[in-house]
Amino acid sequence: MKAGIIGMGRYLPEKIVTNADLEKVMDTSDEWIRTRTGIEERRIADDNTDTSDMAFAAAQNAIKDAGITPMDIDLILVATVTPDHPFPSVACVLQERLGAKKAAAMDVSAACAGFMYGIITGSQFIETGVYNNILVVGVEKLSKITDWNDRNTAVLFGDGAGAAIIAPVSDNRGILAFELGADGTGAKHLYQDEYIIMNGREVFKFAVRQMGESCVNVLNKAGLTNDDVDLLIPHQANIRIMEASRQRLELPVEKMSKTVQKYGNTSSASIPISIVEELEAGKIKDDDVIVMVGFGGGLTWGAIAIRWGR
Repeated sequence: MKAGIIGMGRYLPEKIVTNADLEKVMDTSDEWIRTRTGIEERRIADDNTDTSDMAFAAAQNAIKDAGITPMDIDLILVATVTPDHPFPSVACVLQERLGAKKAAAMDVSAACAGFMYGIITGSQFIETGVYNNILVVGVEKLSKITDWNDRNTAVLFGDGAGAAIIAPVSDNRGILAFELGADGTGAKHLYQDEYIIMNGREVFKFAVRQMGESCVNVLNKAGLTNDDVDLLIPHQANIRIMEASRQRLELPVEKMSKTVQKYGNTSSASIPISIVEELEAGKIKDDDVIVMVGFGGGLTWGAIAIRWGR
């Protein structure tokens, strides 16, 4: 039994903070940010909107897109490092708000690789026949753990949520191969004290190497070649890291999803937000081969090759 994605949804806060806005409050410039990261603007949630609120909105959209009801959901997995509270989990808050009374619920903590971890974890329950419908949400309110006086990190992050429903799909579709990994020796390079602390140089080196390597690995596991890939959807952290992944797969520019310029680094939400963007633009069609790859604090990483459709 193959697990695939049958519904997607996202939520983005209304407030847009541009590079020009940041120029006014810190020692930086639009040119400096764009040339190093590719980011032009990002969304920031207001004080009355927390992580669970964004997760709820994205989840509602995904459930509607999948054509199911909350009572059809067997399990809720929320990938986040910015929960409303240490406990209860965002997943439990979401279960109550959705009315998904039959669903088990838990959060997944793998930072920017969280959505990959959630999808791959959920797919195991589908493929073993234990569950039929699983809601996976990647959601972050990074603005509440960002030091707005640190220009090296403050320019990078944004808020948002993306959600997917995974369920059994037809034999020729669904997840073809995956890879998950972690290297705890790199934990010191990216972590939260009160705010996000990052050794940008070390994280960059790790990400450039691991993202490309993971993409190649999942294609090999799936018995596919670079030519079979219709779209690469990398974690939207930094355009230079993303470009390194694309070049490793020798893909043309138009075969890589790029939303970092509009939303910045939304951590676990970036890949599902990008999927919805590409679906709305008509760039993902049934039977397309999609490669998704992410990396994050931990250090963690994950990649998936999936044939799109139900």
